[in-house]
Amino acid sequence: MHDDALAAARTEAPSHHWHTLSGDEVRDLLQTGPYGLSEAAARSRLARYGPNRLAPPKRRGALLRLLAQFHNILLYVMMAAALITALLGHWVDTGVLLAAVVINAIIGFIQEGRAEAALDAIRGMLSPHAMVIRDGHRREIDAADLVPGDLVALASGDRVPADLRLVSVRELRVEEAALTGESLPVEKDTVAVAADAPLGDRGGMAYSGTLVVHGQATGIVVATGSATELGRIDEMLSGIRSLATPLIRQIDRFGRVLALAITGMAAATFIIGTLWRGHAPAEMFMMVVALAASAIPEGLPAIMTVTLALGVQRMARRNAIIRHLPAVETLGSVTVICSDKTGTLTRNEMTVQRIACAGHVFDVGGIGYAPVGDIGIDGRVVDTARYPALALAIRAGVLCNDARLRREDGVWRVEGDPTEGALLVLGEKAGFTRDAGKSAWPRVDTIPFESEHRFMATHHRDADGEPWIFVKGAPERILDICASQLGHDGERALDADAWRRAATHLAAQGLRLLTLACRRAAPADGALGLADVEHGYMLLAIVGIIDPPREEAIEAVADCHRAGIRVKMITGDHAETARAIGAQLAIGAGRPALTGAEVALMDDAELRRVAMEVDVFARASPEHKLRLVQALQDDGQVVAMTGDGVNDAPALKCADVGVAMGLKGTEAAKEAADMVLADDNFATIATAVREGRAVYDNLKKFILFMLPTNGGEALVVIAAILFELTLPLTPAQVLWINMVTSSTLGLALAFEPAERNIMARRPRPPGQPLLTGFFVWRVAMVSVLMMSGALGLFLWELDRGTGIEAARTMAVNAVVAAEMFYLLNSRSIFAPVANRAGLTGNRAALLAIAACIPLQLAFTHTATMQQIFGSADLSPLEWLKVFCAGLLVFVVAELEKFALRRSGLAARVAGG
Repeated sequence: MHDDALAAARTEAPSHHWHTLSGDEVRDLLQTGPYGLSEAAARSRLARYGPNRLAPPKRRGALLRLLAQFHNILLYVMMAAALITALLGHWVDTGVLLAAVVINAIIGFIQEGRAEAALDAIRGMLSPHAMVIRDGHRREIDAADLVPGDLVALASGDRVPADLRLVSVRELRVEEAALTGESLPVEKDTVAVAADAPLGDRGGMAYSGTLVVHGQATGIVVATGSATELGRIDEMLSGIRSLATPLIRQIDRFGRVLALAITGMAAATFIIGTLWRGHAPAEMFMMVVALAASAIPEGLPAIMTVTLALGVQRMARRNAIIRHLPAVETLGSVTVICSDKTGTLTRNEMTVQRIACAGHVFDVGGIGYAPVGDIGIDGRVVDTARYPALALAIRAGVLCNDARLRREDGVWRVEGDPTEGALLVLGEKAGFTRDAGKSAWPRVDTIPFESEHRFMATHHRDADGEPWIFVKGAPERILDICASQLGHDGERALDADAWRRAATHLAAQGLRLLTLACRRAAPADGALGLADVEHGYMLLAIVGIIDPPREEAIEAVADCHRAGIRVKMITGDHAETARAIGAQLAIGAGRPALTGAEVALMDDAELRRVAMEVDVFARASPEHKLRLVQALQDDGQVVAMTGDGVNDAPALKCADVGVAMGLKGTEAAKEAADMVLADDNFATIATAVREGRAVYDNLKKFILFMLPTNGGEALVVIAAILFELTLPLTPAQVLWINMVTSSTLGLALAFEPAERNIMARRPRPPGQPLLTGFFVWRVAMVSVLMMSGALGLFLWELDRGTGIEAARTMAVNAVVAAEMFYLLNSRSIFAPVANRAGLTGNRAALLAIAACIPLQLAFTHTATMQQIFGSADLSPLEWLKVFCAGLLVFVVAELEKFALRRSGLAARVAGG
């Protein structure tokens, strides 16, 4: 077949349909002979299809990426503040603000570079070498030189170098968790399957980037480079644009509204002052500059960065590593968490939970690999020695086994197949071990497990030298070789229908099944062979095994539900297993699970509806996970997505918060994520959500503290202009107030501990503005109180004949005193602070006030400051008046909180 015909064949049978074809059909389509391709054919195809590597994405240059970081409303606000301070000659403030702008831009530049590393991590999964058969000779080549039609040999430990259609298999098991999420290595065969079979059920395929953990095989290359499943994920990932976090979107809207308000207010004030009041334009310009300086929240970007950074530190101490700073707060606004199952919600330690024998079903206590737990019936612990079938089944599971169970540093670990490890743990719980006492029945011979015959058999001799053959395998396979069963009353004829019902019942509970049987005989020819495992066996038990949920995950899911957060499980595992684990975790209990195949049949509108109704999704591919995240986001949800495989990377990048596993996660998943769990534990996510809510609370408290401060100063200036009063605050004094409060008082709120009821609230609505109607009221009320205290005191002192410098000094100190008191009010938006905990519960607030007092004393009484700012000394009586002006704000704000709590408005406002 010529290359044109080959290309046509590949078009007719696209990469996701190779699993429907037999090995011979694939050979014919790709013109692969029994000895592989010729070197000439391989060179021709390499020129046509290109190298077997993922093309690097188009990226912006470093300079463009750096300049793009300045396109941010927060940086515009800071640059505007810097311009104003420069016009006033306040060069120190100008330098600090511009430095903050540059630092923020550099941080964004570094974060963007880290995000792009996700694509590089996927490329790093590609195998560098491949064992290829060409012209009948095996040789190792660079994997980039593989072409469609090449015949590739696989062995244990190899990374699959391209997508292969397997044509010969010997005991092949492949670790596909990175692509499918399947918790155990997948047994491979050469059988064709249906076109709609999920990726994890395509036993005749081996995919690029997966790992061979056992056995050998040969396969024909059917896809290379970007045409592989790994390449498709790479293309999906490179096509996803990260969304702005809810906080950034809110701050952006808030900044735009505030910028328009300040500009409009300044323009209106300038026009009124020049045209109505007749002030000189130059004089009015300086007044407007003072007004703008008082209104611009210079401290907001700094406090936001500090608050988020403190949240990062707190989360790191709880095993949550934040890679993208705004993700700290985004966690607090999450409404849906989509979690992987294996190792995150579960322990990733297979555990025997049920043993069905003839006439009895036993429950096994304990979880994980620690051999702690009882065996019982209906809650009653039993002695295994009194149940012959149970005792012999446990012995069979321990002896017909190649795994190892050992304890290292106080932790029990399994070496080998996790399912076999579960049988060893069961033996330990029952007092059976392979190497001690009566259990030490030496192995004479073995038939290892192979996917073709679906069982393992071992030949042993007991303590009396009598021969035994034990087998374990799939229920339907073992039933075929059994003629009898062992029960409580001895050996009887096999009741195959009863065993099939028992198997169906256990499988419906999401358990993986293994059947154990034995034969008291020696191999016919001395050596154990397949002919010895054909008939005449006695069925002992069907064992139900599952990867149990983490105990802390059960509690964490309950915490999330109480906090109004929906938890959804999206896994590559089978539907029944997913439903069973979900029921134990209270995720989707009593509701059906949705499979990836069903998701694929839905349009976007239907998926958007179903995505909120269903909580368990099984056999999900990368496309399914990505579509589910997008459907939830289209419904207005803020989505956190967990994952560990390269198949999870697109959904992790698309989610509002991508959460990767630190212990078993691939580098591609970690680089695509915003947060990495150092302990792979779902409970850590719930803890991080709590911290995220605390961060948002503190940002909100700071804004409620900052805006009245700026508003009070602005109202003082506006009132002076409108009523043709002497300006109570000069531009330099306004900047002094802002500098002091931003660098000392406001910063203290970043250290505010989380409130007790923080996880009892509903998530805030994603579209909720930063300033709600209530917040506008609180800002207006406190602004008027601060303006009244400062302006009232200023006019009173002028009326008493006090000099202009002393009156202004009192006005400045009145504003700062009001802010000190209001800082204590701001520790809680609704709860009272007129108590010991409220006044002393945040040491940072007390330290901030303590630091601010000497600064104000220096502002008032030192000659240098008096010369710079036009301040004057104050008497003790004048300081008392300043104190009373500040106390007024504290008292009225606490009375307002009391009224809100009594009326029930506080609860309604807090609930959004």
